[in-house]
Amino acid sequence: MVARPVVAIVGRPNVGKSALFNRLIGRRLAIVEGRPGITRDRLYAPASWGTRPFTLVDTGGLISDAVESIPVQVRAQAERAIAEADVILFVVDAATGVLPEDHVVAQRLRESRRPVVLVVNKADRPDHPGVYEFFDLGLGDPLPVSAIHGLGINDLMDAVLARLPEPRPAGEVASAIRVALVGRPNVGKSSLLNAILGEDRVIVDATPGTTRDAVDTPLIRNGRSFVLIDTAGLRRKARIDQQLERFSAGRSLGAIDRADVVVLVLDATEPIVEQDQEIARYTAERGRALVVAVSKWDLAGGSPEPHRAMLDRVKAGLRFVGYAPIVVTSAPQGWGIAELLGEILQAADAHARRVPTGKLNRVIEQAEQSHLPPADRFGRQGKIYYATQPRAQPPTIVLFVNDPALFPDEYERYLVGRLRRAFDFMGTPVRLLFRPRERGREAAPS
Repeated sequence: MVARPVVAIVGRPNVGKSALFNRLIGRRLAIVEGRPGITRDRLYAPASWGTRPFTLVDTGGLISDAVESIPVQVRAQAERAIAEADVILFVVDAATGVLPEDHVVAQRLRESRRPVVLVVNKADRPDHPGVYEFFDLGLGDPLPVSAIHGLGINDLMDAVLARLPEPRPAGEVASAIRVALVGRPNVGKSSLLNAILGEDRVIVDATPGTTRDAVDTPLIRNGRSFVLIDTAGLRRKARIDQQLERFSAGRSLGAIDRADVVVLVLDATEPIVEQDQEIARYTAERGRALVVAVSKWDLAGGSPEPHRAMLDRVKAGLRFVGYAPIVVTSAPQGWGIAELLGEILQAADAHARRVPTGKLNRVIEQAEQSHLPPADRFGRQGKIYYATQPRAQPPTIVLFVNDPALFPDEYERYLVGRLRRAFDFMGTPVRLLFRPRERGREAAPS
């Protein structure tokens, strides 16, 4: 296994960095809209050209004289991308020509001593007259491209590959556990992610809606590999009235869909509301493992320990996902961060767990003997012949029975509870599928 080199896309705002990012990875991952300032955090994605894989990083626009909170943090994120990059794509705009801010960025890139490819975007033909003035930046030959139309991409990537370092070995790690941090706007998702990482990886600001992309961040802890996905806050549908907001919300739901474990972040200073429940319900419906993180606990409690009233309130509001562990956290104080990672890991393992058929049938048989299915109004009673687990993520158990209609919902919940206790299926939904026994098929051995 080898470590992927990092290629970072930088430049001033609104030159088409995110459009180029999407073009190079072959899908719409970064939000693209015709106004500056859409991308704020570093956005990572795997990419490749020919046989060479690499990690591509999109960044927000570099503004040299930024003084407001968010632009300052955007610049800090871009600076971190420059520091970790093996190759930098410096994107400029053929339509506007060279601007003073381009010279400032060019000087910063020279100071970084990283290989730089000067990319002149929005050039609809190779001989675009605006290309040549970019020689003034002193960063070598400018390469004209059109990210929107895909022009010049082959030449660009050939230039990137010529500058990539030789593959270097990396430590062997287990398959990455994908973890999505979701919740309503401004509940502390980005602060929590930064606390887990131990750095200001994602922009944090008091204004709701700071995070607009679903941002993937790799993490290795104790030999286990994670990909942490910070997301835009999920608002109620009635309030999603702008194109950017709708796309951000859709990206958040997409983050749940591609996660193994979802961390539902709640604000300790606010009650659970319908939107929190909707997020938890969607997570369960999609079959993802779930951990509940109560953030900002330092504002609600005087110690790292949760109190019974708070836990009861959360359990009552999310009783339909009672299998999800609850962790109280404070990003500024560092409370609960190690415990949260532990619960994420346990939930991921439970989500992927497979149970041997013999053990599974013994537990089902004991459960049935302890509590028989209720008889219907005609006196008929359900009978389980055998069980098998055809798949995991989430654990899915098929029960072959005499008649699926004889197993009501309450009995299904009883069986799931017995399976959770027997096989430590905590943190993950468990699905039971009742099927009529196939004619001529015998019960599985116990």
